[in-house]
Amino acid sequence: MTRTGFVHQALCYGSDQEFLTGTADFVRDGLDAGDVVLAVLSGHHSALLTEALGSRARDVEFADSRDWYDYPSRTLGRYHAYCRRQDTGRRVRVVGEPVWTGRTDFETQEWMRYESLVNVAFAGSDHWLLCPYDTRALTATVLATARRTHPELALGARSSEPSGDYADPADFSAEVTAQRRPDPLRAGPDDIRFCRGRSAAVRRALAGYARRHGMSAQRTYDMVAAVHEAVVNAVRYGGGQGVVRLRSDPEHLVCEILDAGAHTSVPRPGFPGHLPPDPRAAGGHGLWLVRQLSDLAAEDLDPAGSVLRLYFRRSGAVSPPQAV
Repeated sequence: MTRTGFVHQALCYGSDQEFLTGTADFVRDGLDAGDVVLAVLSGHHSALLTEALGSRARDVEFADSRDWYDYPSRTLGRYHAYCRRQDTGRRVRVVGEPVWTGRTDFETQEWMRYESLVNVAFAGSDHWLLCPYDTRALTATVLATARRTHPELALGARSSEPSGDYADPADFSAEVTAQRRPDPLRAGPDDIRFCRGRSAAVRRALAGYARRHGMSAQRTYDMVAAVHEAVVNAVRYGGGQGVVRLRSDPEHLVCEILDAGAHTSVPRPGFPGHLPPDPRAAGGHGLWLVRQLSDLAAEDLDPAGSVLRLYFRRSGAVSPPQAV
């Protein structure tokens, strides 16, 4: 079966056979149409699909979902870069199964937002994404949200229906933001005041804080680069001054950037930093870079004074930001 325009479907399955019924023919149809086919799955599901496809599996690119689905913004950048690298005129079909288990509530909400944002990021393309959801393992909330973030529901082999619960991505993203809008942290001894001309001092203070808390050299670099970019944006658009507040917890270093507020009526972007920017655009790259380098982010962007809270895992390195 072939289609035109971007397609984003959820496949809810309750057994290995239902998984194969919904994915194997999808992959075969893509190969028959000359599409690029990418399967981002767990090891178990990769093995099932490889066996079902037989010799045709060699024409499919497989990736491990644990590696691919690390953090939402980076995963979206990874898919965007992958699709841009393919031959001009070739559709990309993806069987992509996000990792939902072992996530905090914060992470789960951001992955839900990610599934909604996919509809905006690829709206002008002809790509086709099929997202399997295991009804045996996932919560009722995750399964219900799949119907809100996917315009279509896949029904076995080669059939689908519109999702009656589909929500506009702008409305859905606004809901997630409202649930995670941060209240500013209290002042603390590690606060770093910033203003025009103070960026070098901010970088030195950040690096020192990271070293004192045992962060690796690579993650320290990522944190300093991300916070520096956020500070530059705050100086440029947020009244020229503000404060960086630093905290630590068992898993993360937390950096919160508060600006003084520009007190202007500059329109708030609909998806601030969540979508890959147009590489030809003069602006719009800063928050995208910040989200690529950080692990999680929460924001309250307001002309009267904004709060951006960034989370950086103490261990592990980030792959270089994806080209756009």
